[in-house]
Amino acid sequence: MTISTLLRRYRSAVVLFQSYGILRIPHLRALLPECQRIEPRWKVSRGEYDAVVGWGHKSTATRGRALAKREALPYLALEDGFLRSIAPGVTGASPLSVVVDDIGIYYDATSPSRLERMLEIEGWETDALLDRARRAIDWIVRERLSKYNHAPLLKGPLPGDRREKVLVIDQTLGDASVTLGMADAETFKQMLAAALEENPEADIIVKTHPDVLAGKKRGYLTCIENSPSRIHLLAKEVNPLSLIEKVGRVYTVTSQMGFEALLLGKPVVCFGVPFYAGWGLTHDRQTVDRRTRRRTLEELFAATYILYPRYLNPYTHKAGTIEDVLNYLTLQSRHHRLLSGATLRCTGFRWWKSPYIRRMLTAPGNRVVFSNRSKALAKADKVVVWGGGSHLPIVQAAKHQGLAVLHMEDGFLRSVGLGSNLLRPLSLVLDSCGIYFDPTRPSDLENILRNTVFSEELIRRAVSLRQRIVCERFSKYNVGADLPVTTRAKAGQSVLLVPGQVEDDASIRLGCVDICTDLGLLAEVRRQNPEAYIIYKPHPDVLAGNRTGSDSLQEVKLYCDQVVTDRSMPACLDVADEVHTLTSLAGFEALLHDKKVVCYGLPFYAGWGLTQDWHSLPRRGRLLSIDELVAGALILYPFYIDWECGEIIPVELALDQLSRDKDSCGGSVKVESGLIGQWCRKLSGFFGALR
Repeated sequence: MTISTLLRRYRSAVVLFQSYGILRIPHLRALLPECQRIEPRWKVSRGEYDAVVGWGHKSTATRGRALAKREALPYLALEDGFLRSIAPGVTGASPLSVVVDDIGIYYDATSPSRLERMLEIEGWETDALLDRARRAIDWIVRERLSKYNHAPLLKGPLPGDRREKVLVIDQTLGDASVTLGMADAETFKQMLAAALEENPEADIIVKTHPDVLAGKKRGYLTCIENSPSRIHLLAKEVNPLSLIEKVGRVYTVTSQMGFEALLLGKPVVCFGVPFYAGWGLTHDRQTVDRRTRRRTLEELFAATYILYPRYLNPYTHKAGTIEDVLNYLTLQSRHHRLLSGATLRCTGFRWWKSPYIRRMLTAPGNRVVFSNRSKALAKADKVVVWGGGSHLPIVQAAKHQGLAVLHMEDGFLRSVGLGSNLLRPLSLVLDSCGIYFDPTRPSDLENILRNTVFSEELIRRAVSLRQRIVCERFSKYNVGADLPVTTRAKAGQSVLLVPGQVEDDASIRLGCVDICTDLGLLAEVRRQNPEAYIIYKPHPDVLAGNRTGSDSLQEVKLYCDQVVTDRSMPACLDVADEVHTLTSLAGFEALLHDKKVVCYGLPFYAGWGLTQDWHSLPRRGRLLSIDELVAGALILYPFYIDWECGEIIPVELALDQLSRDKDSCGGSVKVESGLIGQWCRKLSGFFGALR
């Protein structure tokens, strides 16, 4: 039973708006699919419209309600949903969810609402819905998602020296949820006094509303004069759930934070009547006789967060689901929390990367500066370095000063074309611990693979992702013709693929133990497999003349039966029985294609029981399935960028972009080895990176 179903009688409605601001909501028609025509009008004739729509209980809605009453038309109240956006609405951020109520509005306890009616009746509480609610609650708690998601996580202890902490939540002065929640300024004073009296051994933390901190509104408890010393005003932007985690009890009038405290399992005392009070989950100082049923947390959440609001898919801008919005908020908030509010000193980057790297690193309240000088660390909060880069003097100086160092590299699904031709990447990694190709120390990827409990949902996503990569034949660079590779292998003869690498690459310097060149690898593979048919595929950067590799194909041919230079990696994997590699990403791609992989170095995918390894790395020591490896390496570790809108996107949408790029190139990109071809590619990539 959805709100859209309940409002189906308005499906052909023409809606009258008294608030022009509603018309400025992006993609409004996706949120109001019932309405075929949406127009602003100050007057209306009887029979001309089917309904009047206004924004909650704002002053602009008063005229609309009066007009609806006078003309005997239904009034539909719109409001922000409970998972609204990254930034607050007062900053201009558009909503990702709204509620539409044809009876009242959820925060008005003086009269019924569609939400309240739903909670009073039976029949909608299916097992599937409640299971979906449990998963969404776990998601919100795990990622600390709230109505607004711009604030940093609270780090360090709360103020005060007492062991017990009690949270008292302030709200904005005159807010409709307060006045319609049967409360006023006196209620806030009573709440604070009760928190002091009922928790004599606790520090009382008074949290100020984000709109007050933004300077847009005033609060009720911002000026507490002559108060006891154990009252502490928390007047800074913090993520609500990260704050609630640190307290033992929560006092509120009608704030949504009270419901979020319930999600975290905290006792909640309500001095007003918010939408979540009166159902047996809170300690209520006021009652509403209309609310007679007792509801579980999952039932209350399902009604409030799943059935009551409408969601906008942030990527398609069509009607979406709560999961669409949760996924979007997760990706954006993770990125913002890592980068916002800091001065970032970027070092070790080639000059042509700076335009798109600056754009990608920009987050609320931060500053991005490119400098390779150690003196530039004076005002830095974090240092971002390209690749390994630990040897750079500025990185050493940063570590000596105790500054956080983030290592950046291309992701594993990068582009259609070579990075060495100055093409900006579709995916990047920001590693706060090490970097994935350096096995001499842990990395964020290694920690993900060692410690993550992979959920069924994540594994299903990884399975689908792996199947799509194999089916649509994606690889890191997506270069070379995707045509069959013809071999002269005899019947029953094992075909071994040896992918070439860039021999001065950091993954070779850091990830190889005894063999460090393509020629050395080929010689060892031939020695170990004298009867096999060996195919050598040089690295595309080497073929293009952009990087250092094996100088002599004549020497290479002493140890292999065939050299393939003009075919894609998936085409080569089609004919291979095994892949033998030092640290090449081709080994990971071979695992996706269910090929046997032998590692002579220590790449990120070795040591998990999926490869035959010449060298051990006891630090890893966990057996993974291929889909757990995919989940860690392609879903959890990198981030993917839509350069058109500048937002972080899920890997599935990144594959859509790769697919479009492949189609625009006719399905493949030829590796240019001539000087003119190289510079044409580089110029094309550079100007593309400036967009």
